[in-house]
Amino acid sequence: MTERTDALQRLRRANEAAVLGELRRSGALSRGELKDRVGLSRTTLFAIVSDLLDRNTVVEQPAPDPGQPRGRGRPALEISLNSRGAELIGIDLQRHHIHVVVANCAHEIVGRYSAPVPADSQAAERAAQAIRSVEELMRRENISLAPVQGIGLGLPGFVQNPASADRHTMTPFAGHVAAELGRHFGAPVLTDNNSRLAALAEVTWGAARGFDNAVYLRWSQGVGGGLVVNGSLVHGAHGAAGEIGHTSCDPEGKPCHCGGRGCLEGLISVPALLAACADRGVDARDAQELIALAAEGRPEVADVLRGAAVTAGRVLAALAAQVDPECVVVYGEPAALDDLVLTPIREQIAALSLPSAPRSIEVRGSTLGGDAAALGGVALLLRTTGQDLAELLDRPAPVPAGGHGRTAAHDEGTSR
Repeated sequence: MTERTDALQRLRRANEAAVLGELRRSGALSRGELKDRVGLSRTTLFAIVSDLLDRNTVVEQPAPDPGQPRGRGRPALEISLNSRGAELIGIDLQRHHIHVVVANCAHEIVGRYSAPVPADSQAAERAAQAIRSVEELMRRENISLAPVQGIGLGLPGFVQNPASADRHTMTPFAGHVAAELGRHFGAPVLTDNNSRLAALAEVTWGAARGFDNAVYLRWSQGVGGGLVVNGSLVHGAHGAAGEIGHTSCDPEGKPCHCGGRGCLEGLISVPALLAACADRGVDARDAQELIALAAEGRPEVADVLRGAAVTAGRVLAALAAQVDPECVVVYGEPAALDDLVLTPIREQIAALSLPSAPRSIEVRGSTLGGDAAALGGVALLLRTTGQDLAELLDRPAPVPAGGHGRTAAHDEGTSR
């Protein structure tokens, strides 16, 4: 009996996906036109449309007047996608900020929201903050929250539990936040490291659009990254792929919170840059002031940033020799300085990454900004589900791996 019920649910979802797909392709259609194009019976089609109307996924409106006189009776009505309905949600829940984007069933981004969040909040508080942020976005932008078909959630640090043999098992923190979101919105949640999601967004909509192989460097308060190879995100056996910031540049260097020594993050992160400038007698309060001083030509600051770019370029060159990307995207405050930062990275990659090979690797600054990882959450849903969301809808919401508190893996992640 359960198998029969499941089969009927899958069939209904497949039929619903076919209706939504036709509306995406053709625009507004009458019920009769929709029935003929999708090939469903009148009873089945009308039931699906009625449900979609109840959920605000589609809207019903009078057909455009053809200019011909009409007889008595009700005016012709057409069904179209609700352009203000949100069905896909992307969330980047950073340590200090949250970014939310929502997309409609036509795969259009219809709203964005960002806000600061307390850095020391626990998993339950973080989940509540994410829920409030989504609902605040809906209120501010007057967006109708149609039944959510999926949530793409980005979190810093490890998301997949590196101690588990099951690649789907999350860390307790990630599992709890994802489960709470799934329960509240009644939707499946796909969760990944936020730097990886930002990499996916850049390939989908940003600086690496059109490339199937890209390296993403997130260079800010921390240093993280993501790899896209043959169009797919690379996670690795333990969910740690792309942790560019924890490449050791000096085995005898300073200890890093990851357990290693001399990591790239400890050498080029914004706090490290500010400290290096202070050693040279230049006190910059934050990243914005640091970049402004460099842009003004302050030599001490320029030397620090150029040296950091060379170090980053050497790490990226070694990585490029292994994964052979078409494009390297750099996000973060230093990336605004093309000649001072991006040019040394280009030079290091050209000189050190298989220089005799007949290939070209683009180095570009990010074009998506701070909500790239939230956009990546939507991109993850679209790539997972395509036009037909039935498979994703069949998946249960994630269950925490155990425990509700903050974990060491969460605290020690590099992405911000």
